[in-house]
Amino acid sequence: MNREKSLLQMLDAAVKVQYNISLILEAKALEAEKMRNWSVNHLSGATYDSHEDQLTVSLKLQEQLIELLEGINRMEAGLNKNLKALLHQSEENGFDQMMMDYDNGKG
Repeated sequence: MNREKSLLQMLDAAVKVQYNISLILEAKALEAEKMRNWSVNHLSGATYDSHEDQLTVSLKLQEQLIELLEGINRMEAGLNKNLKALLHQSEENGFDQMMMDYDNGKG
């Protein structure tokens, strides 16, 4: 397999990963909506003995959301770094010419 085909396969794999990430994020958005609805209904002042207990539960939920967002951010940063390295390497080796060859049926 030549270099151009390898680079195109790597880009295709990156696209598939991004698509799967979008599906995960969609599921997480639905989960967050359910958590929001639960919070609105169950984190009222009447449910807890003290404001401190209510605040503790609220903070735990917020910490989970922050951890989720940080994890997604790290994952996307890693993917971004890999794609930048791939594209930088491709530019050095004539990525534009490779894409033109691919469009013309030579790839």
